[in-house]
Amino acid sequence: MGMSRVNHVSVSATDLGASIAFYERLLGAVQLATPDFGFPVQWLGLGDTQLHIFERDSHPTAHHHFGVEVDVDGLVSAYRICDELGIFDDETFHHRLIGLPGDCVQLYLRDPAWNLVELDAVVPAGALPDDMQEQLRVLDDHRTQSGAHADARLYIGADRVATV
Repeated sequence: MGMSRVNHVSVSATDLGASIAFYERLLGAVQLATPDFGFPVQWLGLGDTQLHIFERDSHPTAHHHFGVEVDVDGLVSAYRICDELGIFDDETFHHRLIGLPGDCVQLYLRDPAWNLVELDAVVPAGALPDDMQEQLRVLDDHRTQSGAHADARLYIGADRVATV
């Protein structure tokens, strides 16, 4: 089998219009032509991946989530929007803004249907505004990473290709 990649992620929405507007504002998602499935659904473009939103009366689980890679400016912008809307998730992974090995920062938030979304960015030291730097919880400071754990990296930026 050749190389694989995630083609799309689907999430449910209790209000399709609100979710579409949210992802357009937060991530610059673009509405795409969508087949008629007989119920409300909209495909959105996020770079070379798609987000499929379908309107259903369902509730997301606590930890299931999807991660979207953004640049530092996108992370800061999203943080400001989350602050304005009060949609940070501080409970699921014990904090909203987490620093991982490899200068990766994760931001956890909830969309209008309460789906958990993780935004990931490579952030050089000192690149975050002071208020965000104060909120950053570096994983290694709270749970020492050693061995293979310290070598763990998201496929982000230059680390997109798996190595063994």
